This record gives sequence, structure tokens and C-alpha cells, in this order.
Amino acid sequence: MSAPERIPPRGVTPDEAPGAAPAELLAQGELTVRGRIREASNTALFCTVACDGQEAACVYKPVAGERPLWDFPDGTLAAREVAAYEVSEATGWDLVPPTVLRDGPYGEGMVQLWVEATPDAELLALLDAEEPGPGWKAIGFAEVGRGRTALLVHADDERLRRLAVLDVVINNADRKGGHLLPTSDGRLYGIDHGVTFNVENKLRTLLWGWAGEPLPPDVLDVLKSLEDTLADNAPLATRLTSLITPAELSATRARVNALLTTGTHPEPTEDWPAIPWPPV
Repeated sequence: MSAPERIPPRGVTPDEAPGAAPAELLAQGELTVRGRIREASNTALFCTVACDGQEAACVYKPVAGERPLWDFPDGTLAAREVAAYEVSEATGWDLVPPTVLRDGPYGEGMVQLWVEATPDAELLALLDAEEPGPGWKAIGFAEVGRGRTALLVHADDERLRRLAVLDVVINNADRKGGHLLPTSDGRLYGIDHGVTFNVENKLRTLLWGWAGEPLPPDVLDVLKSLEDTLADNAPLATRLTSLITPAELSATRARVNALLTTGTHPEPTEDWPAIPWPPV
């Protein structure tokens, strides 16, 4: 298998993907491995998927290539990625690229539409300042070498705020800067959701800028709708039962309920590292 230095820029946004249903193409098309994505901690393969004259680029993460983790059951990361997509779809925010669980050249795995990011989008920055300034939200101070520190900030961006809420709901333990994919059409996608849906609080993210602030009314409306579709025998709950455990589904419901009860973005706790390492 080749290991290209650079992945070919063949990504698209879901609306641009061939055919009317990208998820259907991902699930039913012929999967061909083109190379390996070297930066990934687990096996991640760059592929194309083709069916009836349609073709799209995608990422395939076989379960067999998942590295064991002490706090997540073995062989469950691919299903958690699909579960994150299902929850994103239920919110209507479209924050996760189309993702399916299917068989592939190396066994069952997660297959996700490849999205090409815009490299010059300004979502994160290091500032030589004590305060973030207009348009930015503070994350915290970071060492930048030679005993110097700088203020790490993220954009005060509604797309990021929604992603921050989604991360709370799915209990994302690894929201790094490299997992943010802004696109040329103004959308924002989040990727790499294998370490999600744990029963215990595992939230680690760069998106703490709104901690303690009230949730906007439109976000609360989405959370109320999400609460309904997570109820027993509701559509989303039914789909999630094949992807996560009953206890994890109950914990997801509890997190949605907590957000609605407090009406605020949660704040970091002292019993778990709040920011992933490395952060980007």
C-alpha cells in the first residue's frame, strides 16, 4: 500500500458530492484504497468510493486498525464516529461529514466523505496579549518557547459555538484544532470522533471560549428537539442503539438534559484535563 506525502485534493462538501445521497454512495459504492494518512493515530486510509458512474473521495478507518485504549472498549471507535454523525444530522447543523459503518478491504470500518479544508481560515490564533480582543474567545495561555507565553484563542464564530455544543452532547474527548475543517463555501466540519459517548465525563476541547455563558435561544430549541428524538423508540435513539451501549445512550440523554436545565455552556472541571494534547 502506498503512503503518499500529500493526499490528493479531491475532497468536496456533502452538497457537492456526486448523486443525491452521499451517505448512500459511501455505503454501497466500491471502496478502493489509494494511500494511508500518516498523521492519524489509528489506521486511516485515503480511498475513493464509486457506484454507477459516481465517485467521491473518502476516509476509511477499519476497526482492525484501532489501537486499544484504556478507557474505551476495543473495536468501538468506528461505530462512535458514525454515532457522532447521526447526532449531528439530528441537530440539523451538518457539522460532521457523511459517515457510515460498512465492510471494506480490511474488514468493517468507518467510511467518511473526504472534505477539503480552506487552509487560510482563521479559527485559532496565538496573541501577544492578556485579553482576546473583538472577534476572539480566550482558551488559555500557552508556552511558545524561551520562557514566553501567548494567549491561545479561537474565533467568536457561531459555527464553532454549535460545534462546542455538539461536543458536549457527544462527550468528545479530543477536539483539537486539526479536527476543524472550514470549507471554501463557508461551512465548518468537525472530524475524528472515535473517542466520544463515554459514560464518564471526558470532554476535552479547545472550544472553551463560551464557558459559563448562556446558550442562545436557537441552540436551546435544537437541544429540545434533540431531547425528543433521543427518547425511547424515537428515530435517533433507535439508530444509536446499534452504535453505542444503552448506558452510553442514557448518558447522552443526561447531557442534553443538563444543558437544557442550566441553559449555559459548561465549564471545565478539575477532575479531567480540559484541553487535549497536543492542542492542534
